[in-house]
Amino acid sequence: MEDTPAVAAVVNGADERRDYRPGYEIVAERILEFIAESNLVPGDRIPTENDLAQRLGISRSVVRDAVKILSALGRVRAHKGRGLFVADDDGMLISGRWGGFFRPVDLDHVLMLFEFRRVQETVAAKLAATRATPAELRTIEVAMQQCRHGYTHGEVEVFTQADDDFHAAVAAASHNTFLGSAVRDARRLQRQSSAIVYDTFGEGTAAAVEEHEAIYRAIRDGRPDEAAAATAVHLDRTLEDYRREIQRRLFG
Repeated sequence: MEDTPAVAAVVNGADERRDYRPGYEIVAERILEFIAESNLVPGDRIPTENDLAQRLGISRSVVRDAVKILSALGRVRAHKGRGLFVADDDGMLISGRWGGFFRPVDLDHVLMLFEFRRVQETVAAKLAATRATPAELRTIEVAMQQCRHGYTHGEVEVFTQADDDFHAAVAAASHNTFLGSAVRDARRLQRQSSAIVYDTFGEGTAAAVEEHEAIYRAIRDGRPDEAAAATAVHLDRTLEDYRREIQRRLFG
């Protein structure tokens, strides 16, 4: 996948990063402005990436990255063979709260995001181990199994959705609404990084499958400390995968 302006920003100094706005971020805002000015509503078709590139006078590669971000935020939907459509506004809150701050391929920002996730999700897993109902345990188990199925059969979209479902289910089983909301927000931000950094499964996907099972088993067996520890292992290893992949894209 072609390097984006966001990737180039990683090699800049800290001061430059603070002042720099990657091209895809600016273009994403312009696409949202186009949707608003055109009075488009959820379900309406929007121009293709080629058309948007021509309308905005920029390269298609930057438009492609902007569309990935908007898809991750839940603002647009890409349907294979049908085109791009306006999605619902579920992503509005997270876009407004963090959209001007988070840079998906900035190593410092990715590190901070995972620090945030580690705090929220280790606590959520610990609570889930003492509070999860049988139905919630089954939801976690199904998501874990779907992750394994998606990976085993090379179905990236299946794995990605199940990965989201797994972490959301663990947070829900904590029976803490605030933790659930925080986990969902952080996952939305991580999807931005994933959309840009990975074209397919990362090298740590197989490990993630096993780590999910370790988390599930600890929650199922009512072992809160083990559930928290397994979650920490999973998030720390995932962060290292991101770090390596970003470095690979920068330096080969």
